Amino acid sequence: MRNNHNVADREKVVTLYDVARLAGVSTATVSRVVHGQDRVRESTRARVQQAIEELGYVPDGAAQSLSRRRKDIIGLVCVEREVDHIDIENAGMLYNDEILRGVESCIRHRNWSLLITFMQGDRPDFSRLDTLSGKVDGILIGEGFLASNVIERLAARVPLVIIAGPPSERAADVVAADNFSGSAAVITHLIADHGKRRLFHLDGPQNSPDAGERRRALEYVLRGHPECQLVGSRQGILSVRSGELAGESLLARYGPALPDAVVCANDQMAIGVLRAFAAGGVRVPQDVAVVGFDDIALGSLYDPTLTTVYQPMRMLGERACTRLLDRIADPDLSPAVELLPTELVLRASCGCSGEAATRQPVLPLRADRDGATTRKRPARRASTPAASTPAASTPAASTPAASAPAGRTPAKT
Repeated sequence: MRNNHNVADREKVVTLYDVARLAGVSTATVSRVVHGQDRVRESTRARVQQAIEELGYVPDGAAQSLSRRRKDIIGLVCVEREVDHIDIENAGMLYNDEILRGVESCIRHRNWSLLITFMQGDRPDFSRLDTLSGKVDGILIGEGFLASNVIERLAARVPLVIIAGPPSERAADVVAADNFSGSAAVITHLIADHGKRRLFHLDGPQNSPDAGERRRALEYVLRGHPECQLVGSRQGILSVRSGELAGESLLARYGPALPDAVVCANDQMAIGVLRAFAAGGVRVPQDVAVVGFDDIALGSLYDPTLTTVYQPMRMLGERACTRLLDRIADPDLSPAVELLPTELVLRASCGCSGEAATRQPVLPLRADRDGATTRKRPARRASTPAASTPAASTPAASTPAASAPAGRTPAKT
């Protein structure tokens, strides 16, 4: 009989009431601790957590979700682009990994779960998005590849935040890097500090808002410097291989009369260009300068080290997830655009000293409709420290900047 009694004891389900009785608190207090709410003294919280551990109490997630009409699940839609399967440094993985780490760091202590799916950037599956919206409390779109009407429809069904979306988006929250100001800063550096006049642009996909903002910055900088010209451009898919193909095409097209500088939409393509130039006997930066965008680790390891623009990819995930949780808690929040500040990272590939990277915070700029430019104060930084001297993004009267200032600003309706 005693053995049967022990088996029954072991099989007994521990309840919220058992935890409350052992900890000497109310069931409401136990519930607040389990849900991670703040209105509990630390000594009381510790006592409840000790009781939970001693009893082996496991909260009934389904019951909690039903009681709050929530699932405690966030969906993350990552963008996949067509790349050569042997290209292990492909465009999406490095970016998606950083975004994922940022999101996970935001929800980890809240005991929320993350449901991840991948979608082709050039062939979005809208039916899958609709299905996903019924399984989660909110959705993060890892890149702004969806048309605005699709975003509007999805945002009507479920809380939605677009990571790296267009600053002009009005149907949903957007968290992005200040691509315009960052790109303007590195291009202006090539022109003003290294005397580059003939530029070639290696662009990103047409449906990439980040690439679009960087392209827009190049156009405006060149408008402010009539002595400079864009001698050519080519569209890539943000992978190392597409950069190599572009570099080989440049060698075949221009021969020894290469452009003064190649401005790449991201670091992976810039590294591909450097590989092609090295194979073709072209010296960087002596014969031609090369710059990228993102500041991935590979850029600092390559020879020559890559001049680029740092964007806080992990922080993009953190801030977007925080905004999504805010919207889940209060669905009536007005859509907002938040642009995170960037840094100019000067290394050897532009002609600067390659001994150590020089980092300069980029002052965010705002472009008015008439083309005038104004500088805005940098938003409060929460990422890696930078050098004390800010980068001059563009000449003050010639280059407009991002369509929204750094920091969170309400979207216009």
